[in-house]
Amino acid sequence: MISLRRTTTAALVACAALLAPLAPAQAGTQLPGGRPLEGRVAAFLDGIRQDPARLDAFLRQLPKGGDLHNHLSGAVSTELLIQLAAEDGLCIDSETFVSATGPCQGTARPAQDAVTDQDFRTQVIRSWSMQDFAPGQESGHDHFFATFGKFGEASWRHPGRMLAEVTDTMAAQHQSYLETMLTPASGGAAALAAKTGFDQDFAALRQRLLADGQIQTLVDQARGDLDRAMAEYQDTEHCGTAQARPGCAVTVRIQSQASRAAAPARVFTQLLLGMELASQDQRFAAVNLVQPEDYQASLDNYDLQMRMLDFLHPLYPNAHISLHAGELAPGLVKPEDLRFHIRQAVLTGHAERIGHGVDVANEDDSADLLRTLAERKVLIEVPLTSNDQILQVSGQDHPFALYRKSGVPTALSTDDPGVERIDITHEYLRAVRTYQLTYRDLKDLARTSLEYGFVGGRSLWQDRNGYRPVAECQDRPLGTKPTSACAALLRDNPKAALEWQQEGAFRDFEQAVLRGK
Repeated sequence: MISLRRTTTAALVACAALLAPLAPAQAGTQLPGGRPLEGRVAAFLDGIRQDPARLDAFLRQLPKGGDLHNHLSGAVSTELLIQLAAEDGLCIDSETFVSATGPCQGTARPAQDAVTDQDFRTQVIRSWSMQDFAPGQESGHDHFFATFGKFGEASWRHPGRMLAEVTDTMAAQHQSYLETMLTPASGGAAALAAKTGFDQDFAALRQRLLADGQIQTLVDQARGDLDRAMAEYQDTEHCGTAQARPGCAVTVRIQSQASRAAAPARVFTQLLLGMELASQDQRFAAVNLVQPEDYQASLDNYDLQMRMLDFLHPLYPNAHISLHAGELAPGLVKPEDLRFHIRQAVLTGHAERIGHGVDVANEDDSADLLRTLAERKVLIEVPLTSNDQILQVSGQDHPFALYRKSGVPTALSTDDPGVERIDITHEYLRAVRTYQLTYRDLKDLARTSLEYGFVGGRSLWQDRNGYRPVAECQDRPLGTKPTSACAALLRDNPKAALEWQQEGAFRDFEQAVLRGK
């Protein structure tokens, strides 16, 4: 597994030139006096809210925890996808911009042309991402989801190199944890589903899939695929050497995704495979359902898929569940389709986290649903830009503030930053500007993103409300040298170790901001 290393103040020095001129007059005095560090940095943030460059610099250096909602193929930059397509000798159609294997005939051009021909390159980037997109004959929703079919052929051969770019980007923005979504043993799962067929008797269907080691064969294949991807990743990043790149310090976990618009037999097979993987290999942390929630097959089979999860959940207690739900808006689907998806994902599908959750106010008895989410501590993964680009829901129309007011835990995420042409700092900047978040709000968002991550072990915190440390770690300031009891806790619990590391990063950040060095 990717190692996790201690973050120091060295990476903060680069922003000192922007931060130092803004420091309060007392920034050069001794820090122990006066207000606590957090309060002084909060005042500092309030003083730079109207300065875009300095606010961006502040937020870029802010420790930002983890990204819990990330699709690897949509997270990598379009530029890297073009480079990979060129290296693999692929073709790109000059009219549809769909990538494909060669030979390049008719309107198909060598992908290498998108490296050397700037006009063609710009056309490909616009087709494979949301760059320069303006709604017209095609909606943001349709253009966004169409990108995956266009660059698809370029996006599966080099997952390690793709992951390297993603984690390097995260490390540069002071994130330490990633959960990214992949489809394990995709071809094998599709073939097994087609061979086995579907049965409403889930127990009988599961036994047929498990028979003769069929699912285990796919588990072994998926684990081998990840071994090779991680070897490519570590080779690209030079992990474990003196030349190790920053991404090596990011802890990575995989969510196994199932294609919700596929036939029921395939969805069940993919969910079962994901559950088995999470039970056998800690690198695979959870299952999820992907593809547009508004596709007709997704709508028609929504209840069926939740019942699949209801059946599988007690059989695989080590498999976490995070579900795309409520990625809908009025006008995109019939009103009745807005009334129950989030609730059913939690109550029937056993979702511990919800991705998007945009239509919560349209659900039946939304006030009761919000209370349920708060009481159950179901986290909402919030990708603000994605929701704007796909659903045209933003600002005060977005439920981010409603969730927070209702006590529902939230964490900012990117979704598909390569397609969206954004990064996590962009999401924090958007949230600060739109919702007037305080410095404590930002710290709690970052803390929440680690606390609700599907990484093993105990938490650093006694509870998820006040972020008070457990008894073993109360005797010394957070993020400093731990006591022996606290060190033992951190050694045996990866989640607590990540959280302790982030507290140290907060201290480094705050001191760097106030000292201007």
